[in-house]
Amino acid sequence: MTTQTIAGVAVEVNEEGFLEQPDQWTRDVGAAIAAENGIAEMTDRQWQVVDFMRTTYLEEGSAPSIRTLGKASGVPIKELYQLFPKAPAKIAAKIGGIPKPRGCI
Repeated sequence: MTTQTIAGVAVEVNEEGFLEQPDQWTRDVGAAIAAENGIAEMTDRQWQVVDFMRTTYLEEGSAPSIRTLGKASGVPIKELYQLFPKAPAKIAAKIGGIPKPRGCI
């Protein structure tokens, strides 16, 4: 675990760059993480997914899988891959300041 400054906020991150403490997250931190992952500007639809991921994690203690995300977030799996290329659940979780979902490589 290391401390990194993201959007002017000192945060604890693991070796993959996921925040260790979700309460250190802000939207500015999320936007900066998105930019680091090739998403220059977050759209409302992308924030919808990130907010769903965070809410689910904070309420249930685990991030939703890609399948659950596609069924329950209101954003179909095909669109998730357009919004967050290659690894939608993993990237959305990272942007949302929560741990990587189980099952993500």
